[in-house]
Amino acid sequence: MLNDKEIDFLERKIPMLAELATKKAYLEALASGSTVMIARDGQLIEIFPDGTEKFFKEIDKPVIVKQLIFNI
Repeated sequence: MLNDKEIDFLERKIPMLAELATKKAYLEALASGSTVMIARDGQLIEIFPDGTEKFFKEIDKPVIVKQLIFNI
């Protein structure tokens, strides 16, 4: 069983692992011949496997949310 220090260490790795998984899925989708939709600067953009981009539609810009950390 893991102790609290080990669990905290592993939990701090979650954002990095999520980012790597997202990038991997993005690249695998393009490599398979699929297109990928991304949000950039208030726009939804379609990315094609050859790297070309096509504007899809305007979207709301992201809302910045302040992270709250609770010590229980």
